[in-house]
Amino acid sequence: MDGMYGTVDGFTYGWITPVVAYTMACLGAALGLRCTVRAIVMERSRRAGWLALGAISIGSGIWTMHFIAMMGFTVDQVEINYDKSITFASLAVAIAVVGAGVFLVGFFGRGAPVLLAAGVITGVGVAAMHYLGMAGMKLDADLAYNSSTVYLSIGIAVAAATAALWAAVSVKGFVASLGASLIMGVAVTGMHYTGMAALRVHLHDSGIAGGLGGASPAAILAPVLIGPVVFLFLAGVVVALDPPGVVQQPRYEPVRAPSHGRRPR
Repeated sequence: MDGMYGTVDGFTYGWITPVVAYTMACLGAALGLRCTVRAIVMERSRRAGWLALGAISIGSGIWTMHFIAMMGFTVDQVEINYDKSITFASLAVAIAVVGAGVFLVGFFGRGAPVLLAAGVITGVGVAAMHYLGMAGMKLDADLAYNSSTVYLSIGIAVAAATAALWAAVSVKGFVASLGASLIMGVAVTGMHYTGMAALRVHLHDSGIAGGLGGASPAAILAPVLIGPVVFLFLAGVVVALDPPGVVQQPRYEPVRAPSHGRRPR
């Protein structure tokens, strides 16, 4: 293969993009997990709306975190652009797969098998969003990944997502909710930067010759992020205005066998 490997920089703006990205991941997780906890204490007929809001919040937080982090991603001598259809498809994938995880918890309880399944689904959703988002990059180069590091990134996402879901529905109080959100933020951000560490960029000769110049990744991605960021803050307002007394100890009503005797008076 002609060309050479490009020098990858994931921290073009220093720690600004990782810190802001992690903050957005935590915000999405806080809203999503809070919505999930509120859903599971309601009648089944009312759960779907809160669970849907939770899935969109977590998915938007994952997606926003990824592309804020990508603002700081550059490759020497290569101009980077993004395919908008694939970019927004990655948002839809994040919401759909995470939604499967939170709906599983919301409707089937908080036992260990359910939480494990939901954590695996949610973690895979984080990874799927990441690698689909990377597939949407347009640059004059070939992307390759170290497979063992990719598997490690998926493992980080699954483990931390499972821990976050467990903490959200099993441990009560503000500190526990905050801790679950921080853990989920670690899942998303840790998975992202581990996945980026697996990346190798092999430049084409044409890219080396003519890849300089053009808009920066930050300038390209900033307008794309406006919608999901606005949604997260509006979702925060909805959750904040909801009466705090609604959230109680989650209960899952067992199915009772029909009674054949007389009801006591």
